[in-house]
Amino acid sequence: MPSDTPSTILVTGASSGFGALTVRALGHAGHTVYAGIRQTATRNAPAVEDLARYAADHTVDLHAVELDVTSQESADVAIAHILDAHGRLDVVVHNAGHMATGPAEAFTADQLADLYDVNVLGTQRVNRAALPHLRAQGDGLLVWIGSTSTRGGCPPFVGPYFAAKAAMDALAVSYAAEVLRFGIDTTIVVPGAFTSGTNHFLHAGAPVDTHRAAEYNERYGTLLAGLDERLSALIPPDADAAQVADAVVRLVAMPAGTRPLRTHIDPSRDGSEVVSAVADRVRADFFRRVGLDDLLTAGSSL
Repeated sequence: MPSDTPSTILVTGASSGFGALTVRALGHAGHTVYAGIRQTATRNAPAVEDLARYAADHTVDLHAVELDVTSQESADVAIAHILDAHGRLDVVVHNAGHMATGPAEAFTADQLADLYDVNVLGTQRVNRAALPHLRAQGDGLLVWIGSTSTRGGCPPFVGPYFAAKAAMDALAVSYAAEVLRFGIDTTIVVPGAFTSGTNHFLHAGAPVDTHRAAEYNERYGTLLAGLDERLSALIPPDADAAQVADAVVRLVAMPAGTRPLRTHIDPSRDGSEVVSAVADRVRADFFRRVGLDDLLTAGSSL
């Protein structure tokens, strides 16, 4: 679809935080936007009502759609609903995610599996629902909301979350090459540790093995208690989580094939952008060496 044509867009995990901000920003840019929200009739009913009020007050084309990324059936039904209403889907923003903080050892394997289920497998379920339609259209865009933690400073006691985001990042990079010949672009937005404007830290999970967690308190208790404050101290006072939503709007508006693989929005400057630049350049150079030049866009190493 031409970059100046309004798109039909799905944003997952859109009840609050980056997702809610992105839905509203895309609406103001003239797009039809579906906010993927789970439990729309119960726990997140207030978020659905707030979205409807916002759409009416600002005359923007926003809709809530029931979407639980941990269910393939839910993903299939959500995509079918959008296609029934509009006949096409142009952009998927993979934003749904969950954070957890605490000593890595104190998390059970099942807890890690749950984090992967949301942060990684959730993107796979939505892709399996959406990509057949994007491929049939011959164009589309996948936007992945990543994290500087995959290559940046990586403070301790957020390991399970970091591992899940790193897995998602690797999946996104693989998809970039695999869907390009179908006319589908891929871009990764890489936010830093915004400690306000989102609910990541407020709703973060904790290890269920409280006994093992307590064994870390003697040597790390002060660090754990002050982790949020330490991260907040790195963030400039003018940092705004809406910058992430604004970046998504800019990327959607760019012509196909020109979008950068990554866009860093990192007020803490944790070094992820530097490491990613090297990694992405090495990947692009390798593709050229093995004759896969056509799987590189102008922004593949940016």
